[in-house]
Amino acid sequence: MASLHDFVNLDLSDTTEKIIAEYIWFFGFLIAPVSVPQTLPGPVTDPSELPKWNYDGSSTNQAPGDDSEVILYPRAIFKDPFRKGNNILVICDSYTPAGEPIPTNKRAKAAEIFSNPDVEAEEPWFGIEQEYTLLTMSKWPLGWPENGYPGPQGPYYCGNGADKAFGRDIVDAHYKACLYAGINISGINGEVMPGQWEFQVGPSVGISAGDEVWAARYILERITEIAGVVVSFDPKPVPGDWNGAGAHTNYSTKSMRGDGGIDVINAAIEKLEARHTEHIAAYGEGNERRLTGNHETASINQFTWGVANRGASVRIGRDTEKQGKGYFEDRRPASNMDPYVVTSMIAETTILPAA
Repeated sequence: MASLHDFVNLDLSDTTEKIIAEYIWFFGFLIAPVSVPQTLPGPVTDPSELPKWNYDGSSTNQAPGDDSEVILYPRAIFKDPFRKGNNILVICDSYTPAGEPIPTNKRAKAAEIFSNPDVEAEEPWFGIEQEYTLLTMSKWPLGWPENGYPGPQGPYYCGNGADKAFGRDIVDAHYKACLYAGINISGINGEVMPGQWEFQVGPSVGISAGDEVWAARYILERITEIAGVVVSFDPKPVPGDWNGAGAHTNYSTKSMRGDGGIDVINAAIEKLEARHTEHIAAYGEGNERRLTGNHETASINQFTWGVANRGASVRIGRDTEKQGKGYFEDRRPASNMDPYVVTSMIAETTILPAA
């Protein structure tokens, strides 16, 4: 007798050239992307070959009911690790019928910044450390005693063992699915708070960093859905003496990676300090609950930087200091930040002239 699993895993290439393209986009009030599948006549390798699609923006608080049509523009393609074969995941952004980006479309502004000739010439690289927390359906961290607390932080970071690592099968499944999809995922690790994990995307150039982080978040949402677990990107999922969750953003330009790059890095950090308040406002909701000056964070109210200092706003690595060139880490972004906003804002602040 056939099972649901048999149908989910049907190999479409046996009977048709048609493929399924999962269009993925973003609401203004959700950190997780949403999606809808489309049937296409055959394999596609470039977003320009894909048709636009429209949806009801009034159902997502992105348009009024009397003029609710919002248009999706395909922007980036990844292999679909769920349907496999020639099926694809498609990162999209949203526009009015007149072709204007809607207010929640943060990719459009990022693309404008990254296409600036001065920014393109600097080849900005990003490595984003996306932290997240796995929760049970009752919204309590995975592996924690029901209505109780585990032992204090200490043994969980990069830990192994049934009493230290909770949800590793989910994390490994996500890791491999991202590699299958073509996302430049560079690693994973267990985090300081039990039930909390991290994946790293990068180094990725310009706008592709945002595309890859959003695609990786989508895949993580789907895998946790299958596992019956909830993923949280809240920057402080459990109050008290527990680490929060961030999205530390590692960054370099061509000038920073070249000889004498440390001087360019120092100048860039000064520019970031001058716009600290603006960056903090754009670095994620609820970040004030995380950036307290404790638990490996700097205070949200004060910009600091240092070499190998994980309690600073911006950290320069020992290797960068020693070599006199390389990259630095902006530790301020929250786990629920929009990667298009954060990456483009860092590039704008450090490369382009002040407005």
